[in-house]
Amino acid sequence: MSRILKIGLAIVALAAIVIAFRVLPVAQWLNAFRAYVAGLGFLGYVLYTAVYAACIVLFIPASILTLGAGATFGVVKGSIVVVIGATTGATLAFIVARTIARKRVEAMAADDKRFRALDRAIAKEGAKIVFLVRLAVVFPFTYTNYVFGLTGVGVLPYALATFFGIMPATVAFVYIGAAAAEATAGTVKIAVYVVGAVVALIASWFVGRVAIQAIRKAGIEE
Repeated sequence: MSRILKIGLAIVALAAIVIAFRVLPVAQWLNAFRAYVAGLGFLGYVLYTAVYAACIVLFIPASILTLGAGATFGVVKGSIVVVIGATTGATLAFIVARTIARKRVEAMAADDKRFRALDRAIAKEGAKIVFLVRLAVVFPFTYTNYVFGLTGVGVLPYALATFFGIMPATVAFVYIGAAAAEATAGTVKIAVYVVGAVVALIASWFVGRVAIQAIRKAGIEE
């Protein structure tokens, strides 16, 4: 798929989200949730982070929560909430795979050539591979959390690599959520948010492509 086509699809996706906020009652749902979270004060951030982490561990797609974090907390605070929640969930899944669910995860990954390649690469370069995989965003996040638990990487290096590796994509999608939340604002404000979201997506995509090339050099295919 060409770069122009990928960028075009990202812009279309952003436009679809903004339209959804205008046409569907998504905005009403999020506004109600935002009001509830705001009423909890600091506990609202804790609750959102905990729910996000739980979704990661339970294999529940958390994309809507990523967008919702932008709409609820704004770009900066929303990004912090998502990065902490996702890293916490990823680390918990990693520990579960390494302990009580090891046999089940081993059976799940037994025929996965990409896992064997990941394992070999991590044996040579450690957490660097985890970091690159997170940046590339080409492997299913919830799946790799468990698979990484079977490798030789340590818990702390894994958590740090995940924390920093997911930042670019997280900021991009949180920004989209913040832009969608401004769908009923003035034209100028909407334009600023949409342009910012598109720039964030392009930057995240560019970083991902660089990471993919590095992953391939390490002997791992998408």
